Amino acid sequence: MNGCLNGCNFLLSFRSLEQESPGLMNDDRRKQAEHWAAEQLGWRDYVSESVSSDASFRRYFRLRAMDRSVIVMDAPPELEPVSAFLDVAGRLGELVNVPDILAADVGHGFVLLQDLGSRPYHRELDADNADALFGDALTALLDIQRKADCTGLPDYDPSRLYAELALFIDWFLEKHWQVEPSESELDAWDQVCALLVRWAIDQPQLFCHRDYMPRNLMLTEPNPGIIDFQDAVRGPISYDPICLFRDAFLSWPPGRVDAWLEGYRQQALAAGLPITTSADLWRKTCDLMGVQRHLKVIGIFARIRYRDGKPAYLEDHPRFFGYLKEAMGRNPELALLDELLTAWRSRARPVNRDY
Repeated sequence: MNGCLNGCNFLLSFRSLEQESPGLMNDDRRKQAEHWAAEQLGWRDYVSESVSSDASFRRYFRLRAMDRSVIVMDAPPELEPVSAFLDVAGRLGELVNVPDILAADVGHGFVLLQDLGSRPYHRELDADNADALFGDALTALLDIQRKADCTGLPDYDPSRLYAELALFIDWFLEKHWQVEPSESELDAWDQVCALLVRWAIDQPQLFCHRDYMPRNLMLTEPNPGIIDFQDAVRGPISYDPICLFRDAFLSWPPGRVDAWLEGYRQQALAAGLPITTSADLWRKTCDLMGVQRHLKVIGIFARIRYRDGKPAYLEDHPRFFGYLKEAMGRNPELALLDELLTAWRSRARPVNRDY
């Protein structure tokens, strides 16, 4: 990070794989992946380091030898098949800067990748360079949205959106807060979900990275390098801009976020994308799309803690409640959600009353 951030309330957290899962780095699967990669490269000697955590079961290692470095992805095929990653890399490779695929063993779940370096956006952004770095990120996003082939990608359809929202109830509310919602509360929750899903599916649908956030953007030349795109879908036009500016690990002043999102809308219009001409409608669209994502991510972070044994991600959930509070405060349509969260928070066990 680059020192003081001029009072912009900029917050950051970063999780290393060693912090999340100590002891995993010396297992046989890692050795097998590294040996496979070295064979592909003709390397007899190399040094290795883990380079990234992941909320999934994927792991990444950097191998160095002969003044060169590469990245090895280890994705257990029964848990994280690499076929989607390879497919999306092919769709994006001619449009934006994604890592070249140097070799792949789909059966074992190993992929050998170009190394895009060690400067992810979330470590480089500050109050002074954010406009420039986000400008590059939006230029790349607009290229993707205009030109990327969506044929055969999964649709971000209502069933998927509803399933994501259910994560909040199943894993955060019931497991983390230990609150059992009443039947009337679940009826109200269904109304909230229907509202959010309707706003999502009524938007123009196009190529959607689904995790277009600073942690998945690398400071490179050309800028940015884009990673972690294997979950791409055909989805709402507002989803990726929301990921970029209302992030899991970085927070910015709300007024600055609104200005960035409006700047994106104007650029999207100029690029010929099917986006609304109304700034007010766009702001509301982003707020409601954001609420769906915020609730989903809170649920995912709780699931990662209780199912996968990675507790640190959940430490960032207050950031998302802050986003929810902002959206509920300026969109009357979300009053029912506000009532539900207030009621559930009041019944949360004291040990878990962390919002």
